[in-house]
Amino acid sequence: MLKAAHDQHSQPLSDIAIAQAAAMKPIAEVARDKLGIPASALEPYGTTKAKLTFDYLNGLRSRPDGKLILVTAMTPTPAGEGKTTTTVGLGDGLNRAGKKVLICLREPSLGPCFGVKGGAAGGGYAQVVPMEDINLHFTGDFHAIGVANNLLAAAVDNHVYWGNELNLDPRRITWRRALDMNDRALRQLVVGLGGVANGFAREDGFDITVASEIMAIFCLADSLDDLKRRLGQVVVGYTRERKPVTAADLKVAGAMAAVLKDALKPNLVQTLENNPAFVHGGPFANIAHGCNTVLATRVGLKLADYVVTEAGFGADLGAEKFFDIKCRKAGLRPDAAVVVATVRALKMHGGVAKEDLRAENLNALKAGLANLVRHVRNVKSYGVPVVVSVNRFSADTAAEHALVEEAMAAEGVTAVVADHWARGGAGSLDLAETVVATIAREPANFKVLYPDDMPLWDKARTIAQKIYGATDITADAKVKSRFAELEKEGAARYPVCMAKTQYSFSTDPAAKGAPSGFTVPIREVRYSAGAEFVVAICGDIMTMPGLPKVPAANNIDVDSQGRISGLF
Repeated sequence: MLKAAHDQHSQPLSDIAIAQAAAMKPIAEVARDKLGIPASALEPYGTTKAKLTFDYLNGLRSRPDGKLILVTAMTPTPAGEGKTTTTVGLGDGLNRAGKKVLICLREPSLGPCFGVKGGAAGGGYAQVVPMEDINLHFTGDFHAIGVANNLLAAAVDNHVYWGNELNLDPRRITWRRALDMNDRALRQLVVGLGGVANGFAREDGFDITVASEIMAIFCLADSLDDLKRRLGQVVVGYTRERKPVTAADLKVAGAMAAVLKDALKPNLVQTLENNPAFVHGGPFANIAHGCNTVLATRVGLKLADYVVTEAGFGADLGAEKFFDIKCRKAGLRPDAAVVVATVRALKMHGGVAKEDLRAENLNALKAGLANLVRHVRNVKSYGVPVVVSVNRFSADTAAEHALVEEAMAAEGVTAVVADHWARGGAGSLDLAETVVATIAREPANFKVLYPDDMPLWDKARTIAQKIYGATDITADAKVKSRFAELEKEGAARYPVCMAKTQYSFSTDPAAKGAPSGFTVPIREVRYSAGAEFVVAICGDIMTMPGLPKVPAANNIDVDSQGRISGLF
């Protein structure tokens, strides 16, 4: 269990040190005691992590569903919000309240772990463990997704090399390669150099694995059969007559599904308090829907009375896509949402510089609350009751907490100050009890933002206007015509996945607070036919990040005993 907790930003132990000091139980014991899963249903990866067998998963389908709780957040800032930490803390708090709970998280990407972000398994005394394994390779899921992506890329070039029976136009190949690492040098390149034996020279590029459509498909598929169906629908390019060519046309969907077979089984781990958590899948919240797998969420609802899951970035990106893509496609109906905020981040949205955040500033806090209010109203517009979790920092004052609580009360929402970072589940017990009471008192009436039969352009406009606060969307004639082409190709009833900066409601990352009166420029449209959504790329969004001047990798090391340090 936990050592004595400390106040946030005043305790001496790093996240990895806390995780390494944890007394983990054998995962088979956690599965049996917390969820009633027999050892025969587990495929162990060592003693502290395991996958669930398909036979066991298929046997759960007739069970009733538990309650689904989404954890989302205000617009992120360098001051920190703690969405994953709150997801884990809330799960631990619910367990302390005597509830049968399962937490569903995304898997971290290696690129950000070695880049600017560091680890992504929670923080402080609200973490999932084994932290190092989860952040570094884990059970190999991301490797399998990258292999499946690159198998398709190799099949494309191989088909062209051996006669191009499908008449695929090399100038219109849209499928890119993938690598789970931040590497700006791979964004745009030329392949096929070196003569006839190496194929045809053409422009190509890499996306980070979490931005691959295979990742999005992986996280939306609800079975192996559904996975294979979706993989077959992937459009890799077009003929000279502008007809789409798919993975099924290339006859590799089955091989891709075979590579992904074991990866599709949910990964079971535990929190620092030995409570169960699925960590499975992890699409980018910009270019895709940013949620853990549908399969893990559905299985969780069959195994527990409460499932706590998270969506990526702020609610304008994460919650909107969770509701309008994941819930729409999977038939999920959330029972409540927790919007995470910090006094520090709210003051940044009110104009305070990061170095000045420790000083009480009620005027800046009041100004910054406009950001949180808009997120709360947006989430409530889906018919989902909301609780605000104020993730406490040591410099917060009672007056600042009172101001947040007062502002949320004016919105008909309860704000709870939570201290799970420093105290684990004990610090989120009030939050847990408030969420349970809110679900009992306010039955959800979930509805998506727009209907399936709305034109794609209007779907994008609806998101921009109703969620972001924009007056309209704009695009050049080529982009508009692409929307029309995709409707003819069969995408008319698909949701639109908006890809924009996470740092603002607008496409300008410097526009803090709750900007309005702006337009959202759509510069590109991508078709994710297997994931069954259309991606509208707004502003400057990159699908292959670069490393910062001083990457996190510079601080990561391992000693002679194999003990890792510096991983967040």
